Amino acid sequence: MAERAVSIGATSEQAIASAADIISQAQRLVILTGAGISTESGIPDFRGEGGLWGTFNQSDLLFHKFLTDESSREKFWEFSKKIWRTIAVAQPNAGHHAIAELSHLGKLDCLITQNVDGLHQKSGIPEEKLIELHGTARIVSCLSCDKRYPREEIQLRLESGEKVPRCPCGGLLKSLTVSFGQPVPKLKVQQAEMKSAQSDVFLVAGSSLSVYPAARFPLLAKESGARVIIINLTPTPHDCHADMVINEKIGKVLPIIVAQVRASLSCAKA
Repeated sequence: MAERAVSIGATSEQAIASAADIISQAQRLVILTGAGISTESGIPDFRGEGGLWGTFNQSDLLFHKFLTDESSREKFWEFSKKIWRTIAVAQPNAGHHAIAELSHLGKLDCLITQNVDGLHQKSGIPEEKLIELHGTARIVSCLSCDKRYPREEIQLRLESGEKVPRCPCGGLLKSLTVSFGQPVPKLKVQQAEMKSAQSDVFLVAGSSLSVYPAARFPLLAKESGARVIIINLTPTPHDCHADMVINEKIGKVLPIIVAQVRASLSCAKA
């Protein structure tokens, strides 16, 4: 039965202390982050109330339509242009920085993220410890010659009125993100599955665990003997499999946990 905490009161303080103790003892800590960590930086959960999905027809953004239909490409880039205006100015929040501190403390083996905003890199997570499962919005690539462009360069073209930017080779340009109907790169999935199965502690931070393949990773970790901690504002389908569940904002709870981990490690060295 998962240990449940709904606020930072007496019960939560006990859960936070337990979570810090589990993480302090971890040898192979793997973290999975989802939209819930980035909403605290002002990036909306596009599936949530008031999200951009409410103003766009999801079927118009399917990958095969992008490849075959010019009007769908226009809608994709209109959607992407609006997203980037928010992502470009967003900064890491306390939750991002808490994960970065775990990396600096030598506790983080791997960070798997469903987010495409690049905030983990901004917080100081090294690329070699990061698996961006759904790609990145920071880079645009040509689907024909694979030339890559900084997103800022393409955004200038969009803001100047260009509706469907193309590569000089004539190929279609697309942000290096996984679109609806586009498979997640197989190598990234394999790497994430391997890291999950090798973990001894698996921490979910801000993911609803409703989208696969990411939702499978904490189950792989649990099946391999890892302890699973879920920190998410709302319940997830996998709460029943977790050793501990804390229903709170990431930026509120995780820095407290990491502060206790830091203190525990300092005492161990003394």
